[in-house]
Amino acid sequence: MNTTDSALPREHSPRDHTHSLNQVSSCTSGDPWALISNASQSAREFLLSQRTNDGHWVGQLSTSALSTATAISAMVQSRSNGCVSTEKQGLVDTAIERGCQWLLSHQNSDGGWGDTDRSHSNIATTFLVIAAVRLARGISADTSPEIRLAWSYVESKGKWDGLRKRYGKDKTFVVPILSNCALAGLVPWTEVSPLPFEAAWLPQKWYRLAKMPVVSYAIPALVAIGQARFHFAPTRIPGLRWLRRRAIEPTLRVLDRMQPESGGYLEATPLTSFVLMNLAAIGKGHLPVSQNCLRFILDSQLADGSWPIDTNLATWGTSLAWQALSRRTQLQLGTEHSPSSTTTQAEIPPEQISVAGLRWLLSCQHRKQHPFTGAIPGGWGWTDLSGAVPDADDTPAALLALSNMDWSGPTATGFEKEVLDAVGMGLRWLVQLQNRDGGWPTFCRGWGQLPFDRSGTDLTAHALRAIHSWQPQLELIVEVCSQCPSKAELERATRRGLAYLIKTQQADGSWLPLWFGNQDRAEEDNPYYGTGKVLLAFGTLGLSRSQQVERAVGFLVKSQNPDGGWGGSWETGMNVAAARSSTIEESAVVLEGLLESGGQTIHESSIISGLTWLAEAIQRGGLEHASPIGFYFAKLWYYEKLYPALFGLSALATALRLRQVELSR
Repeated sequence: MNTTDSALPREHSPRDHTHSLNQVSSCTSGDPWALISNASQSAREFLLSQRTNDGHWVGQLSTSALSTATAISAMVQSRSNGCVSTEKQGLVDTAIERGCQWLLSHQNSDGGWGDTDRSHSNIATTFLVIAAVRLARGISADTSPEIRLAWSYVESKGKWDGLRKRYGKDKTFVVPILSNCALAGLVPWTEVSPLPFEAAWLPQKWYRLAKMPVVSYAIPALVAIGQARFHFAPTRIPGLRWLRRRAIEPTLRVLDRMQPESGGYLEATPLTSFVLMNLAAIGKGHLPVSQNCLRFILDSQLADGSWPIDTNLATWGTSLAWQALSRRTQLQLGTEHSPSSTTTQAEIPPEQISVAGLRWLLSCQHRKQHPFTGAIPGGWGWTDLSGAVPDADDTPAALLALSNMDWSGPTATGFEKEVLDAVGMGLRWLVQLQNRDGGWPTFCRGWGQLPFDRSGTDLTAHALRAIHSWQPQLELIVEVCSQCPSKAELERATRRGLAYLIKTQQADGSWLPLWFGNQDRAEEDNPYYGTGKVLLAFGTLGLSRSQQVERAVGFLVKSQNPDGGWGGSWETGMNVAAARSSTIEESAVVLEGLLESGGQTIHESSIISGLTWLAEAIQRGGLEHASPIGFYFAKLWYYEKLYPALFGLSALATALRLRQVELSR
C-alpha cells in the first residue's frame, strides 16, 4: 500500500455537539465572539513569539525556594567536605551566597516559604530553607529575624510531626527533608527513617516487587540517603548491617548507571541535590557521580540567584503548542529550508510547523531502553535534555501533536514513514505500560504502592485520546512498524482504560488528576483539571451521552465561580480566607472539556460566561501570570510560563471552531 496517499490524518471531523454556541451568544447581552476571537489571537501571537528559531518551544519553569534551598545545602556539604576543586571554589561560594540572598528576600509574610514565588507557605520548604541558611551561614543565622520568624511558622504547623503528617506513608520526600535537616544539625540521624538502599542492588526489573518506600523515580535518593543514614546511624541487626556494607559499592554503581549526561537526575535540582549532599557528607563527594551532580547544580542556577524545579518542559510544551495551534485548522509542514536571518518564528504562519520543528520532536523519542526506569523504546519524556524519562503524559501529547498535522503537502509526504514508525513505537510503549487496573501510571508499570506511582485519571484520559487518534491509520502504521500493537490490542487497552475511568469517577461526578493540583483546596487536589481532561477523552471516543459525562458536566457547572471561571480560591473550605479569582489554566481546561464532550446537561450560559471570563483575563494581561497548579512530585508545586497561552488558546480556538461549524450548517 502506498503510504504517501492518505496515510496520515488530514482534516478534522467535528463531532455532533448537543449544545449550540449560536444559541449561547443569543442568550447574552452583546456579542462576545469578537472578544473571544481577539483573545484567541492574542494567545496565538504570544505563543508564537515564544517559539525558537529551531521550531520548538522551551518555556520557562518557575523559580523555586525549595530547589534553591536544596542546591545551597548540597554545595555547602561539598565545600565543607573538601569536594570542591580550587577552580570551582569561587563559583560555589558565589552561588551559595546569591542563593541565600534570594531566599531571604522571598520569605512570605507568615514567615514561611512556598515551593514557588507564587505559592503558599508550606512546612516542607520552610524546613529546607532553615537548614540551608544554617548550613551556609552557621548556627548564628538562627537568631536572624527571618529564621526566627520561620521557626514560628513551622511550630504553628506542628513542627516535625506536622512535616510527617504532610506526606503520610510516602517517604519519597519526608526522608530527604529530614536528612537535609540532620546534616544541618536540626534533628539527630535517628529521626531519619532508614531506607533499604540495598534493594537497588536487585535487577532493575525486580524493583517493583521490592515494595520500596519511595516512588520509582526516587531510586537515586533512596541510595544516597540510605547510605548516609547507615553511615551516621547504622542498624544494630548484624545480618542486615553486613548486607548493607556489601551493598554500598554496587549501589553506587547504580547511581552512576542512572545518571544522565547532564549530571542532573530527572533534570531536577532537588533530587540531584539530595543525592549530592548525602554523598558528600559521608566522604563520597569526590566520586564522579557527585562531581557531575555539582556541575549540574552550578549550571542550573538562574540569573537572579535561584534555581527552578527542573530545567525545562520543552517536549511537553511543544506538543501542547502544536495541539493548541491546530484546534481550528490542521498544521502544515513548511519547507525544508530554515527561516532566513531576517525571519522570526513569530512571522511564520501559525498553521505551519517547520521541518526543523518536526525533526526536533521526533528526535525526542527515546529509541533505547532507558537506564533510569528500564522502559522499552518508544516513549517521549518532558524535555529533549539527557535527564528526561519517557512517561505516560508526554508520550500521548507527542502522538496527538503528530496526529493533528496535515500530511498531504509535498514536504510532509517525505516524512510519512518516519512518523508512522515513531507512532507505532509510541503506541506499543503506551500499551505495554498499562496497569492491571486498566489505568496508566507515569513511568513504571506495576509499582502502585505510593500515590505518584499509581494509575492516574489524567494520564489514562490522555493515553486513550492518543490511541484513538491513530486507529484510523492503524493498517498503514503496521506496514511501516512491525512493533505496533494490533487493532485488537488497542481496542482492549481502550476498554480497560475506560473501565478504569468509570470506576475512579468521584461521587460528585469529578475526576482527580495525578500531576496537577489546586493549592487553595484543603486536599490540594484539582478536580477541575482532572474532570476537564477526562471529558476530553469521553468526547473524543464518542461517549458524550454517557451518564459519566452527564455527572461530570453537572459537577463543573455547579462548581463554576461567581466570576465565570474555575479554580483559584473561590471554593468553600479552602486554606485561605480571602477569595481570589479563577485561573486561566483551570478555566481553559474545563471549558475545552465541556465543549468537546458536548454534555447534554450543560447550561449554555455557563459556557459563554466561562469563555467571556477567559477572554477578558487574557486581554487583561493574564498570559504573563502563570498559576502554580503543576505537581513535580510529592506535592511539589511549579508553574510554567507557557501554560496560560497553551491552555487558553486551546479552549478559545475550540469554541471558535465549533461555532464556525454550526454557522455553516
